[in-house]
Amino acid sequence: MLKIRLTRTGKHAQPSFRVVLQEHTSAAKGKFIEALGYYKPADNPKVLTVDAERVKYWISVGAQPSDTVAVLLKKNGFEGMDKYIEPRNKKRKSKKEAGEAAAQPVAA
Repeated sequence: MLKIRLTRTGKHAQPSFRVVLQEHTSAAKGKFIEALGYYKPADNPKVLTVDAERVKYWISVGAQPSDTVAVLLKKNGFEGMDKYIEPRNKKRKSKKEAGEAAAQPVAA
């Protein structure tokens, strides 16, 4: 499966990322099929530049953007990214709640 994801470039404490198309099994810093743009979160304001036509093409062919890339593309004006974004309302149970749930017997 092809993924559109970020690969980090840039110096220490100055992050910048390439938006690339890769096979999902390849390493994040490994070979990529096509560079689609870049993201510079250190700039003010943050800069996201992508080749919109190529991104739309690869998504239409079956490539899936990663969660982070989908959020960035949605903020940049791409439509239809909601189905690739995971819900953000996941809450971890506190140790107290986890202990109470385990201590209660299950009614049959």
